[in-house]
Amino acid sequence: MVCSAFIRAAHEHIYLLRKVSHVFRCHQHRAWGSRPATSQFVAQAAPGSVVEVLGKSYPQDDHTNLTQKVLSKVGRNLHNQKYHPLWLIKERVKEHFYQQYMGRPRTPLFSVYDQLPPVVTTWQNFDSLLIPADHPSRKKGDNYYLNRVHMLRAHTSAHQWDLLHAGLNAFLVVGDVYRRDQIDSQHYPVFHQLEGVRLFSKHELFAGVKDGESLELFEESSRSAHKQETHTMEAVKLVEFDLKQVLTRLMTHLFGDAGAQDQIGWAFGLGLERLAMILYDIPDIRLFWSEDERFLKQFRLSDINQTVKFQPLSKYPAVFNDISFWLPSENYTENDFYDIVRTVGGDLVEKVDLIDKFEHPKTHRTSHCYRITYRHMERTLSQREVSSVHQAVQEAAVQLLGVEGRF
Repeated sequence: MVCSAFIRAAHEHIYLLRKVSHVFRCHQHRAWGSRPATSQFVAQAAPGSVVEVLGKSYPQDDHTNLTQKVLSKVGRNLHNQKYHPLWLIKERVKEHFYQQYMGRPRTPLFSVYDQLPPVVTTWQNFDSLLIPADHPSRKKGDNYYLNRVHMLRAHTSAHQWDLLHAGLNAFLVVGDVYRRDQIDSQHYPVFHQLEGVRLFSKHELFAGVKDGESLELFEESSRSAHKQETHTMEAVKLVEFDLKQVLTRLMTHLFGDAGAQDQIGWAFGLGLERLAMILYDIPDIRLFWSEDERFLKQFRLSDINQTVKFQPLSKYPAVFNDISFWLPSENYTENDFYDIVRTVGGDLVEKVDLIDKFEHPKTHRTSHCYRITYRHMERTLSQREVSSVHQAVQEAAVQLLGVEGRF
């Protein structure tokens, strides 16, 4: 897919109250698997309040919607942790690009950036990619904001503008990205992306084409500071073919048998977790964050291309609890509820399903019923400890979302 400028593609969030901390002081228990924080939520902005991320302070405002659960993942950089399955995938992709695509004089054509900080500006994450101010992808309900100006990147494309304007025309970017999302074995608020970008000048693109010197990258049309002219069909076809070849070769290597100035190019993005789950038969995305030696030692390979299939840890039984409540009249989104469940239940929560919706025929109020699946990755949970977590979820939902419980 070819894009002229590598376009890829609010007040509904929880106003996090300081009083939430008492909920968790009353529900501290051993099921969390780590020391409980005084408050699992970043508090509602107060004068002079800041969010600390990677040694820097960011003023809070009405857009701040981070949780301590998410902040605790910043800086873990699983893609740079040697012998971690995400590191293995990254290294295999790097090796492929280093071997297959050479520049002059016989040096790797693609440079790799895998340590760029995850805090970016909203301009980098959206505006630099020509995503308009009213686009749905900018909603607080889908992103993690430090404030109105800074956020945790929602995609590695947030770095494209800077790298392109630094003069680079072939590069890979790898990093952790953050999005508010549903809860199941395939989704997590933090995951890892790898994307590639390649630009071609007119000479590079048409060098192997007969009479290529007569061909042009762009049609005769208008250009602005934010948009190129329309690409010619010849240029689009060649770039499309090149991208298809790049991805075909990469997938073969792993699995076996937009524009800038006067250039045209392609960009692709891969989810490292998705690739690793397929390649290594890893069934649950939470496992990537496990520090259990039984998980990590399976990926200490002498050769990064060695075939390995994850051997599951003992499958501990799940515990199911339902929660029902009447929705507030406005400003409710499911991602708000999912954030509460993730924050209170942590990685004990395997999945959350909306199993029933009901509208009262007289009051027209809407009720949701969710089924929460709890499962510890390393031991059996008792109903008693799950009940404690579930009660904390109920209390937090009432206090922070303004729902009316039907518990």
